[in-house]
Amino acid sequence: MVQGTTSDAGKTTLVAGLCRVLRRRGVAVAPFKPQNMALNSAVTADGGEIGRAQALQAQAAGLAPSTDMNPVLLKPNSDTGAQVIVHGRVVTDLDARGYHDYKRVAMQAVLASHARLCARHQAIIVEGAGSPAEINLRANDIANMGFAEAVDCPVILIADIDRGGVFAHLVGTLALLGASEQARVHGFVINRFRGDIALLEPGLRWLEHRTGKPVLGVLPYLHGLHLDAEDAIARDAPAPQGELAVVVPVLPRISNHTDFDGLRRHPQVDFKFVGPGQTPPPADLVILPGSKSVRADLAHLRAQGWEAYLQRHLRYGGKLIGVCGGLQMLGRKVSDPQGIEGRPGDSEGFGWLDFCTELRPQKQLRTVSGHLLLSHPGAPVEGYEIHCGLSSGPALARPALRLQDRDDGALSVDGAIFGSYVHGLFDTPQALAAELHWAGLRQVQTLDVAAQREAALNRLADTLEQHLDLGTVIGLLQLQETT
Repeated sequence: MVQGTTSDAGKTTLVAGLCRVLRRRGVAVAPFKPQNMALNSAVTADGGEIGRAQALQAQAAGLAPSTDMNPVLLKPNSDTGAQVIVHGRVVTDLDARGYHDYKRVAMQAVLASHARLCARHQAIIVEGAGSPAEINLRANDIANMGFAEAVDCPVILIADIDRGGVFAHLVGTLALLGASEQARVHGFVINRFRGDIALLEPGLRWLEHRTGKPVLGVLPYLHGLHLDAEDAIARDAPAPQGELAVVVPVLPRISNHTDFDGLRRHPQVDFKFVGPGQTPPPADLVILPGSKSVRADLAHLRAQGWEAYLQRHLRYGGKLIGVCGGLQMLGRKVSDPQGIEGRPGDSEGFGWLDFCTELRPQKQLRTVSGHLLLSHPGAPVEGYEIHCGLSSGPALARPALRLQDRDDGALSVDGAIFGSYVHGLFDTPQALAAELHWAGLRQVQTLDVAAQREAALNRLADTLEQHLDLGTVIGLLQLQETT
């Protein structure tokens, strides 16, 4: 199990890298995260929902994503509450205190999933959540040491030196663990190091002497390594570079912002996330992203002045896309009569597409493929749907996508606006090229997001081969090292 001294210490990345290393060595390996809190999610082949990071780790292991890889997913819908998803399905909404009590039930789901994975695979690489030293969350813990103790799992502790205070993070975290938990930690990994390793050596020797535990590796800062973010928007955003300006507002409950990874990496795109309080710059294309709380985020956009900005943007010939919740915002009304995402009620949409949306309890979860109808012939597209809304109205007679069994979304009469429920619109090379051409690029360079992700996973595995004591790590798995 990989646990971290903080959130974003590198747990997800290390687990993905280890899965790819073991897969390349012929080991049947699977990733596992008992509990994840994230608004970036993915749909499994059986129509369940898991954290996006576990789908990435599954790819690293050469597997299709499974709901057993992330049995408990929490999707925050406020500062104090979250939707609780167990084995891929929504079971309830709970506030923080209610979920604390629910963890006894959730642990049974966690242990059942772990047992099924163990029956099918030689090795399981487990990812913790946050830090095991969060004292207020230790009771009934299912995400870190509570799980490790329950299944008798050895632990590696990773810390991010780029944040500063890496030795304090490691020593302090270890000191706050119980005696049996401390014994369970078999070594440390220091992540995102840049500089002369010789200058770090005295600190490494001190750390090993102080704790009696080895440093298993110092992983270098990998510039330009782009992998799907677990939840937070990546700190290492690519520098603006291209001639097509694309802007996405950062909503308070933005979901699946990994949709835009292809745009962020495209050499011809100048991509910007615009946060609260920031003035949105002029753009060729604006994209309204997915949202876990559509009506609240719609109100946020209005309060931040985005409605006037978007009206001006369209008046001067700009293009506009809405994805999932962003699609719903483009319509005339968003209704939530049963309080699925908050207080029951209706909200007026921006009204640029003639349809209305009603939120319903049954979440739509499915993988899809089809064609984008911005040009003829339509560009192939693959993706997935995660939404509670059902939309209806005249605008849907001009669909944006033609899927295997139905049409999806809407394209405005003047061709300046389109929206879709499908996540992954910018992932296939042909669809991305068609969208950029529609938005104003005359000659579009091809970018293959899937190929880049594979290359990044292999680069990560190569780095671990060079900088991590894999003999010790593989020994903890009680496997014979293979070549």
